[in-house]
Amino acid sequence: MSDKVKLLIDGKTCVANDGETILNVARANDIFVPALCYLTRCSPTLACRVCLVEADEKQVYACNAKVKDGMSITTNTANIVDERRAIMEVYDINHPLQCGVCDQSGECELQDYTALMGVDTQDFATKDIHRPTTNWGVMNYDPALCIVCEKCTTVCKDMIGSNALSTTKRDADPLDKTYKEIMPKDAYAMWNKLNKSLISFEASKCTNCGECIAVCPVGAMASADFQYSSNAWELTKVPASNPYSSDCGLIYYETKSQGIGQTAPKIYRVTNDSHYVSLGGATRFGFDYALQNSSKERAKLDKAVKAIKDADTIKFNSYITNEEAHILQQLKTTLGIKLINNDALRYQNFLRNFASTSGDSLYSGTLAGIHKSDFVVSVGCMLKNDSPLVRYAFNNSLTINKGAGVYFHPIGDKVVEQFGKKGKTIETIATIPNTDEAVLYLLLDIFGENLPSHIADYLSSFKTDKTVTVAETIKETITESITDETTGETKEVDKIVSKEIEKQIAVSTTKLLQTIGTTHELLETIENMRAKKERYSLIIGEDCIRNPHSKNIAKLCGIIQRYTAFDIVIVPPQTNSLGVALICELDEKAGDNIVGYNEKASFELSALGDGDIDMPTLIQQEGTFTNIDKAIVPTNAALPYGGWVLNDIANELGLKESLTINYTHQLPADKGFADIKFDQLSNFYGNDQKSYRGYDIKSSAVAYDDKLDKISTADTTGEFIYMANPIDQFNEFSAKSEKLKEKSGLYLSLEYMEKLGLKNKNKVQITANGHSVVVNMFEDGKISGDIGYLSVFEKNSPNRMLFDSSRYNKFEIKEV
Repeated sequence: MSDKVKLLIDGKTCVANDGETILNVARANDIFVPALCYLTRCSPTLACRVCLVEADEKQVYACNAKVKDGMSITTNTANIVDERRAIMEVYDINHPLQCGVCDQSGECELQDYTALMGVDTQDFATKDIHRPTTNWGVMNYDPALCIVCEKCTTVCKDMIGSNALSTTKRDADPLDKTYKEIMPKDAYAMWNKLNKSLISFEASKCTNCGECIAVCPVGAMASADFQYSSNAWELTKVPASNPYSSDCGLIYYETKSQGIGQTAPKIYRVTNDSHYVSLGGATRFGFDYALQNSSKERAKLDKAVKAIKDADTIKFNSYITNEEAHILQQLKTTLGIKLINNDALRYQNFLRNFASTSGDSLYSGTLAGIHKSDFVVSVGCMLKNDSPLVRYAFNNSLTINKGAGVYFHPIGDKVVEQFGKKGKTIETIATIPNTDEAVLYLLLDIFGENLPSHIADYLSSFKTDKTVTVAETIKETITESITDETTGETKEVDKIVSKEIEKQIAVSTTKLLQTIGTTHELLETIENMRAKKERYSLIIGEDCIRNPHSKNIAKLCGIIQRYTAFDIVIVPPQTNSLGVALICELDEKAGDNIVGYNEKASFELSALGDGDIDMPTLIQQEGTFTNIDKAIVPTNAALPYGGWVLNDIANELGLKESLTINYTHQLPADKGFADIKFDQLSNFYGNDQKSYRGYDIKSSAVAYDDKLDKISTADTTGEFIYMANPIDQFNEFSAKSEKLKEKSGLYLSLEYMEKLGLKNKNKVQITANGHSVVVNMFEDGKISGDIGYLSVFEKNSPNRMLFDSSRYNKFEIKEV
């Protein structure tokens, strides 16, 4: 825990954590300090300098200066007011007067601060040069509008981890030197830099998240498909939760009617409060699919009711709300029907096995906890593709907290490799497929404290002493004869030189390293990385949940939570996997007569427009999700829906609630849910950087023991294929988006294509698990190694047949 300090800001007593910045403390206490370049969760850039304050009679930058006990701060003095006004004058020099058509107009920070500082005259001028607009994939960059605040470069480095943006020099006439004498010094220094700089872009590093668009305070970076389509003040913001992945981050659907004769609203864009949450590309851009032409045809409702009455099974996925999951559970209770959801069942079983050794029904970690950690380990999660916000948290912990991390995964990830200080604070280990169990035993061996004797003895059985050859540099003194060129006299002098020798040393290692495919050097690396680290987080991904030995892996996670300093986050694979796992009693095997909810069956309820009766998409629903942070968060309908919903069918079958959200306060209390009605749930972040979104569910204590199984042997021979989706594709709903361009197919690194002799080929046939499919093949320039991944995001994808429970399988491949 940080020590508390007490200080005065504009005469107001404030209590803060020692080491916090003045700016964040002021905001948390509702004291306004202007700042154009600062992002709450990122490092200060000191680019804009308008956050000047006076601390103990000394002028400092509030975004960078740390609070101290007894400090007295004034946010406005005559000198500071002059500095800020001059800075805003500089920003306004040659800034194009196109506010009437600029996308940012109405929510532009340059407009706001120009008005706030009272800039009504211009005292400075310099010649401008032509700076044309450039398209950068999902965005357009207009350098003429750019104020080089560096928010975009900072968020790309400190949060996203792509490092695709940076500042670069540009041509410009030098400033008139007389300005240096007459201008406030901060204004002149900022102008001198602004006059020489703009933003550059490396397309190969970009992951198309669009976060740079979100943070841009002006109109310099605009969404390519939104630009010039609407004024900001015409849009209605609908607060909701990300429907694509289990972070369920706070988003705003921004809607308005499409025009005369088209009164139904349309989503024009999705935005976020980038000070507190970031988004992935699917969430930001994949919002264009919904069922808006559905109607309430009684005949279809009757058929759906009859189908469920006649069925013995309902099969569904976890892209549903908690309330819908509750309705399905009520139907199971009243009708005796089976519920099949393989995704949620795997997660449910994993949590049960985890609880059997941890003593807690839920894992201890959160995304916020990862952000605040300074040592993070990820096992079994393809971060770039599986869970964008987990990836951001990992990178953010390394960049902001001077942290270190270890990433275990068979597929090399060039984005993850650059986390932190351009890869200097992260170790990426290309493990052998399905060896997550051995990785966790290794972590338990390294980090475990006061382990039960039977576990300690088992770990000792893997240890061995071996002799290895290492290179060592030694200092050696040699004698040289030197002749003086003037006198011709020769004399002997001693000289110290460096010499490299090979040396045999004994090291203590473990066979676990060989099992996962690495060497003893990893032990030393981890020991060096963890030095002086205080807060630990362990990320457990879907590879572990789908591993053939997931039961023991889950128990290992429980033991790690109890006997190490790690807080564990077990990433739910789908949006509401955790909610469904808590609410529903799921079955292992389906019956013979199946009704599908967004799943293939003889009778289908479908939000994809391909079923026997339409259902609303998550964009068209009110309800709640249970997110990765174990919080119940609300989502709202952005678009209207005119058809039947699951609650209508349930009411025909004996349930009696007029609205689906009437079930929000009825969610099972014994699983940690609270008796809180939907309309009582908040959904925002405060200036104190705290989340006021819904409520946290309560973990309960359960009976536990220390029983673990021995490591199972993994078959490591042959070529493996991996089940994963390309970045920004998550499911059949993202597949429906016309704005998301990633296609279904096999993704390989260039070097693996060349190894297989498939370079420049477009289609291949893959055979695995007794099935063959023909798929398109693509290069993924952001991965490395000799494992490719095969997408399964399309509904009823035949690619799923190539896999059993594990995300890995052996395969054969040939060109078509």
